[in-house]
Amino acid sequence: MTVDLVTAVLVIGVTAYAVLGGADFGAGFWDLTAGGAQRGARVRGLVKRSMGPVWEANHVWLIFVLVIFWTGFPEAFGAVMSTLYVPLFAAAVGIILRGVAFAVRGEAATIREARGFGATFALSSVLVPFFFGATIGAIASGQVPAPPGGGDPIDSWTNATSLYIGVLAVATGAYLAAVFMAADAVRAGLPDLIRAFRARALGAAAVTGALAIGGILVVREDAPDLYDGLTSGAGLVAVIGSVIAGSVTAALLWRGRFGPARFTSAVAVGAVIVGFALALSPDLLPGVLSLDQAAAGDDTLIPLLACVVIAVVILVPSLTLLYRLTLRGTLDTEFRPIVAADREERP
Repeated sequence: MTVDLVTAVLVIGVTAYAVLGGADFGAGFWDLTAGGAQRGARVRGLVKRSMGPVWEANHVWLIFVLVIFWTGFPEAFGAVMSTLYVPLFAAAVGIILRGVAFAVRGEAATIREARGFGATFALSSVLVPFFFGATIGAIASGQVPAPPGGGDPIDSWTNATSLYIGVLAVATGAYLAAVFMAADAVRAGLPDLIRAFRARALGAAAVTGALAIGGILVVREDAPDLYDGLTSGAGLVAVIGSVIAGSVTAALLWRGRFGPARFTSAVAVGAVIVGFALALSPDLLPGVLSLDQAAAGDDTLIPLLACVVIAVVILVPSLTLLYRLTLRGTLDTEFRPIVAADREERP
């Protein structure tokens, strides 16, 4: 029972980061694909305005997940870190570079600096979710050997399933971001950006749906146990729930109801995460460690759950207040297109 509770907490944390952090990274994808300095200025301006109040807070969930993982399942954590340190290190560096670039891009002294910061932010926003997705794919497809791990640092995360889930992570982030920013454009009263992000959201929904369906074939060939878990039992129920939520989101987007679409798109992505967890159960490292085998003893798990309760009492109300203020527009700043030539180039 204790192991099940800690597992549920871990899955909730991963889901929260996938949805909130994923939308954060997805905004960077639209920054990357916005176009040239002049053509993409308004899109980049909305990206900055939307991300400003929440981009740092969303990474709280990553810290939460890491603490639960290494404390609650230390053997599995050691095996994962000793095998998948390449993509995890790359993701960590990307988060740092992305944060720095986002914070200082508006203070660039020259056009060259502004473009450099913008490129760093946008590219990192794509690479970080890809590396995290590839890490999840490596775990789910059984590429992490028994503790203490030490599997191949490259081959372990470059198999077909890992690469597929990496690409899917980028696509789902772009999908969430487009839905969220369409709603933000409504609040800001920017008709051109409402249309732009509505089109992006519908396109990203179609691409993500196609990837999800087509990826089943990849998983079937490369990770048959994961495929069986996703196409039967509770895993299949979660997948069907994701499809339904995604379909509802598409209908809401078509009708221009972006507020409710925020929530249904989050459900669609969250159901995929839950589906993966259910498909792997009762294993944590497929074919290597079950959840019970990987878990720490009750003398560790019970205090951990007590700390989770304390953290939830502090964290959830704080984040809820932040998101409510953001959605109400209380924290909105003046919309300003981001143009690389805002400052004169210095000699």
